[in-house]
Amino acid sequence: MDNLLAWQYIAIGILFVWSGFVRSGLGFGGAVLSLPFLLLVHNDALVFLPIIAVHLLIFSSWIAWRNQKSRPHGQEGTIDWQYLGASLRVMIIPKLIGVFGLLTLPTAWMTSLIFAIVAFYAVGYIRNRPFQSRSRAVDNTFLALGGYISGASLIGAPLIVAVYAGRVAKESLRDTLFVLWFILVLIKCAAFVWAGVDFQLIHHLWLLPCATLGHVLGSRFHRKLVTAETPVFFRVLGSVLLVVSLFGLVKAWW
Repeated sequence: MDNLLAWQYIAIGILFVWSGFVRSGLGFGGAVLSLPFLLLVHNDALVFLPIIAVHLLIFSSWIAWRNQKSRPHGQEGTIDWQYLGASLRVMIIPKLIGVFGLLTLPTAWMTSLIFAIVAFYAVGYIRNRPFQSRSRAVDNTFLALGGYISGASLIGAPLIVAVYAGRVAKESLRDTLFVLWFILVLIKCAAFVWAGVDFQLIHHLWLLPCATLGHVLGSRFHRKLVTAETPVFFRVLGSVLLVVSLFGLVKAWW
């Protein structure tokens, strides 16, 4: 990321503020809602993916540590460890398959399928009639698919969130997702190290403060969102999922 123009560095900094805000505010979307714009500034995904991954590891650890430290003795935290463990058992093998590229599926068709499913979930949340499958097999299928895609690329998160939102209490959703992302991204980072990808460590010196600013602003937004009425929470969540889905569908076929 050396030898860029001044406007490119400014744009990248602003987009990392946005990335931190979205990630902290909703618990997902920091990559999905910022990477397409980052690629308009500098069209090389492998420049930005390691930076985004390191930021996610840092801030997810921060959230988990702060949650544990501020929890009164005997009070349950805001991480649903039971569902987290159950879902990880479903996702871990597809995740590894995706990371190491052992199975190749047509990108455009797979992308369209994922975002169509997410859009279906999103409309239900916006209408305050969230779809919840009564079949564990359906949920596990979506989780496995999301795990595979998150290993192969960055678009699996919305599908995983769509399932999690119906199974995890809204007060625990963001923090539970942060722990999940930490585990999944740690696997991705190991693959980056194995492949010899440059982590752009020198640029963390100025991009990490940008992401931190967005994280602080997003945390304030999240507190207001969680204290809002449940339909408001799900409408916001559904609206973001729908925007991501439509954007993903257009990008897949444009």
